[in-house]
Amino acid sequence: MDTSVCRDRGSTRGWKSCAAGAAVVAALLTSTACRSDGGGAAPTARPSTGAPATPTATATPPAKSGTPSATPGATTSGKPGGTKAPANPGGSPSATGGTRAVADCTTEQLAVSAVKEPADSKENRHLLLGVQNAGDAPCKLYRYPHVKLGATARTMVPVIEESDPDPGRPVVLGRGEEAYAALLVSGGGRDEYEATSITLTLQGRAPGSRAGGPVDVPLPVARLYADDGQLVTYWTTASGVALDFIMSK
Repeated sequence: MDTSVCRDRGSTRGWKSCAAGAAVVAALLTSTACRSDGGGAAPTARPSTGAPATPTATATPPAKSGTPSATPGATTSGKPGGTKAPANPGGSPSATGGTRAVADCTTEQLAVSAVKEPADSKENRHLLLGVQNAGDAPCKLYRYPHVKLGATARTMVPVIEESDPDPGRPVVLGRGEEAYAALLVSGGGRDEYEATSITLTLQGRAPGSRAGGPVDVPLPVARLYADDGQLVTYWTTASGVALDFIMSK
């Protein structure tokens, strides 16, 4: 800027005003030059003098592979990746094939029968007693049946002890399955008497106990001639095995 104009002013006040104006013009020119320089670097932001901002959250380290992310002490839900709950031991069976306690057989759920062995024999000394599970669930038979031949019989028919097919274990009958006990009506003609009925009582879990009352067994013949040599076998699911113990007597 040409300062000769300012020198022409006569007063001191005018000189000061002229000098100030010259300074403003110089500043404007400098600013314009800076803006027109397209290759210059952008001005660096002045660093903040305030305190650093407090972080709002702390990043959680990633969980290790295979390690559950559930809170310690929480119960797993059985979903994929969780621990499945153990099966309920000793519980009732589910529809998928679990196990449950098998109930004892009762005469109400059993169909009882008696046939002569062999069927064409002229004698009526050997009978095969049978029971069939007519219920909807399996059941257990214990030891051997308590049998009485005739209404006047005072004692139960003795058992053949060696006929027990599986000592100490009951026979389990599924739905529709059968079990057998062979009955020797007379063993030698001693103290023979006429019998027109047979009653059968199931045993309970405890030896010698009874599970319910006696039930009448249909006779395959009109009458039987029994004596004190009569015998009965343990329950078994193999009819031939039971008959082997009496057919030779």
